[in-house]
Amino acid sequence: MTITSFGPANLITRAPETHPLTWRLRDDGEPVWLDEYQKKDGYAAARKAFATLSPDEIVQAVKDSGLKGRGGAGFPTGVKWGLMPKDESMNIRYLLCNADEMEPNTWKDRMLMEQQPHLLIEGMLISARALKAYRGYIFLRGEYTTAAVHLRRAVKEAEAAGLLGKNILGSGFDFELIVHTGAGRYICGEETALINSLEGRRANPRSKPPFPAAVGVWGKPTCVNNVETLCNVPAIVNNGNDWYKSLAREGSEDHGTKLMGFSGKVKNPGLWELPFGLPARELFEDYAGGMRDGFKLKCWQPGGAGTGFLLPEHLDCQFYAGGVAKVGTRMGTGLAMAVDDKVNMVSLLRNMEEFFAQESCGFCTPCRDGLPWSVKMLRALENGQGQPGDIETLLGLVNFLGPGKTFCAHAPGAVEPLGSAIKYFRPEFEAGIAPARAGDLTQVISPTMVGA
Repeated sequence: MTITSFGPANLITRAPETHPLTWRLRDDGEPVWLDEYQKKDGYAAARKAFATLSPDEIVQAVKDSGLKGRGGAGFPTGVKWGLMPKDESMNIRYLLCNADEMEPNTWKDRMLMEQQPHLLIEGMLISARALKAYRGYIFLRGEYTTAAVHLRRAVKEAEAAGLLGKNILGSGFDFELIVHTGAGRYICGEETALINSLEGRRANPRSKPPFPAAVGVWGKPTCVNNVETLCNVPAIVNNGNDWYKSLAREGSEDHGTKLMGFSGKVKNPGLWELPFGLPARELFEDYAGGMRDGFKLKCWQPGGAGTGFLLPEHLDCQFYAGGVAKVGTRMGTGLAMAVDDKVNMVSLLRNMEEFFAQESCGFCTPCRDGLPWSVKMLRALENGQGQPGDIETLLGLVNFLGPGKTFCAHAPGAVEPLGSAIKYFRPEFEAGIAPARAGDLTQVISPTMVGA
């Protein structure tokens, strides 16, 4: 019924009616190049869009489909497109593909770009037509060297076939597409930091408003969408909104399918295209195979290192944004990580917070100074040298770096797993307080001192 995208031994039959993102994938994992892609109905949606739909009709179709961003934030794509200016005199517009996939435990966009580069190109072509953007950039994570090679070859194939460049499909519409590799910064996943980096500036987030739709790259109207988001567009144009909405399970408020996965000590780690709204337990047990022999599930993260930890009983939630929110965190990228019973949570969180502290752009004080402070205390607790009050101070930092208190969402994402880990596994953190100091109440730091 679904596909494990890495490893031919795990491939299972899928169809265009149920798996719009993955049905074209080859069993040997090799890229689907232009000839094969077109034989598998590739660019049919682009031809339909150019021949029968106006730009506004494409925007409306995507809006009506309920497609939401697949990078983690989940903002409605059609609404985002609708923010682009209507003024026809503003004829220099840009479409940026956010392919800076640096969220730990997430690799879904990599698969799409390495194995189906033309699906992304077709999605960007239709989207550019809708947005009246004459140039597009794929802002690619620098470490994705194979994806860069495959995307550049696919761009050349599309140009030679008249699917990119001047007067595409005889429509009079021009669209140039450029693959740009980044310098390796997690913060470039934030769209305005990505824009700054593309312009050759330091990758700091920008103040908003103005939003990129009004003032984006080089001061021009700009739309930024995730790889997986753009790859959904051709199927929506080809098959319509009713079909797209029918793909999700009953009860899901999100429509379509999603690339979902599980990593960690599971029997069958992998990536699958599945309908929104299936129980997370089905993903964990039926697709990931449950835990390996000798390991038990201690907790899990639903979608990358920036999402909160959940307990085994939370696997009964429906796996879509609202379903995961009901049990206390975010769905994020939808690629879950299983934490086994042999993992110490203090060590795991210390490792995570080191990553987030290193990747902070340093622009705002709470993030720049707060995250290294959390690392220092977690390292002390890990080594059994913590002080009374350290846990309260960490919880204070979780509050002080929470949503709305920093310049962008980097710090809130960094401390969300920390707060949930202390909530569910506080005794492991308390065990790191040095015995000689455990009774010294004079060293307790009130959480109010750090903004709790």
